[in-house]
Amino acid sequence: MTERVTASLNTYRALPKVELHRHLEGSLRLDTMVDIARQHGITIPADVLRLSNLVQIQEEDSLTFQNFLAKFNTLRLFYRSPDVIHRITREAIEDAGRDNVRYMELRFTPVALSRAERFPLHDVIDWVISSTQEASNKYNVNVKLIVSVNRHEGTDLAEQVAWLAAERIADGIVAIDLAGNEADFPSQPFYGIFKEAKQAGLHVTIHAGEWGPASNVREAIEEFSAERIGHGVRVLEDDGITRLARERNTAFEVCVTSNYQSGVVASLESHPLVKMFENGLNVTINTDDPSISRITLSHEYYTACDELHLPQHTLKERIVAAARAGFLHESEKEKLVTQLTKELKL
Repeated sequence: MTERVTASLNTYRALPKVELHRHLEGSLRLDTMVDIARQHGITIPADVLRLSNLVQIQEEDSLTFQNFLAKFNTLRLFYRSPDVIHRITREAIEDAGRDNVRYMELRFTPVALSRAERFPLHDVIDWVISSTQEASNKYNVNVKLIVSVNRHEGTDLAEQVAWLAAERIADGIVAIDLAGNEADFPSQPFYGIFKEAKQAGLHVTIHAGEWGPASNVREAIEEFSAERIGHGVRVLEDDGITRLARERNTAFEVCVTSNYQSGVVASLESHPLVKMFENGLNVTINTDDPSISRITLSHEYYTACDELHLPQHTLKERIVAAARAGFLHESEKEKLVTQLTKELKL
């Protein structure tokens, strides 16, 4: 079995990839966390495996969204200096490059990165931008940035982040995202902020239909004018909303392993990825939080094809679909689509 998995994984590693939904805060390497803890006097378990229990999903963990989100609470302890933020950004892009990701939209939560040391939000955003530009060139990955705000952290902070992001569109920030605890916190207070952000030139993607019902997908499309939906796997619970998403060609940023680990689906085998595609939805495949889930995008492609039985030809078409759904300038997008279509022999 191991040989088959390895051979199969190598097949997927060789594919050129597009990642639309990856959180910087869920991409930290374990050995980097150990280094940061040592340099900044953060108390962590002496055993790396015990540290892993705090920041990565384990087989014995209870698979709930509360447990999944709890990993981020520990991760927030590590953002202790500009150097740390530069390093984790650089390494996230290096890891994507190693996995043959050609285009990535890396999302980050300025409030989370600023919290441990009360860094000004504008500084945090600028540190991520400068590190991204440097690493993007070094590791040959075209990277754009999405700023993320959390439902449970209030509108004042969200408004600040939205304006800071809009002022930095020329520096590679392409979109704003609403994330966080969808089950317990409403989205309605954020309507105005996102409308203004869109008018200022930012694209919009919304986490919806993950831990909340299909109606949240409708809200994202109709109230937020979202072009893409983060996760959205519960959309199929409502035929009318499925039809709306299909008619609008709304792209879904599906993250299979994360949906299983956070309790959205009861088992990997029951994940609705293929059903979403069969219902004519514009599905893309992504990692969400590669470090927390202990995966790469190659793993997600393997899971989609070898465990959920998505045909490999369809996977290749979905990679190109992800490029088309990217928040790139049209000329840049067409160049990427042409390159991928040629390389994937579509």
